[in-house]
Amino acid sequence: MVVTRVLVPVDFSEPSSRALDCAKALATKFGASLHLLTVIPDPFVLPNPSQWYVPAPPGYVEGLRRDADAHVRDLLTSAEQAGFRAQTAVLFGNPAEKILEYGDLERIDLIVMGTHGRGGVARALMGSVAETVVRAARCPVLTVR
Repeated sequence: MVVTRVLVPVDFSEPSSRALDCAKALATKFGASLHLLTVIPDPFVLPNPSQWYVPAPPGYVEGLRRDADAHVRDLLTSAEQAGFRAQTAVLFGNPAEKILEYGDLERIDLIVMGTHGRGGVARALMGSVAETVVRAARCPVLTVR
């Protein structure tokens, strides 16, 4: 298997941090580039349609994007960014869908992502982004707990 592009979806959690560490080691071994992606659930999609909708204040979405982009860039040092030929992206929408779309668009060879390890009712209610990505990705997916 040739690995030239590694995608790491990040949500700034501990499992995400461990996945990034693993991805750095793999990227070093293979000489691959790193793609860091964070997906912000769309603030305009209501989780419960029976709730009242209040539009976001002006500049809210751009502020979210700017803050998330700064946090993603801070995950790697300047030397790591250059050495890994790192690319970062911030997208809005359904996290699993956006991870899969990004993987296809950027021709990602391997996705390394953290999993929170939820089971039972929590997974049934909240779903599992990692599980969805594992089932639907066109490339191998390594999950890190």
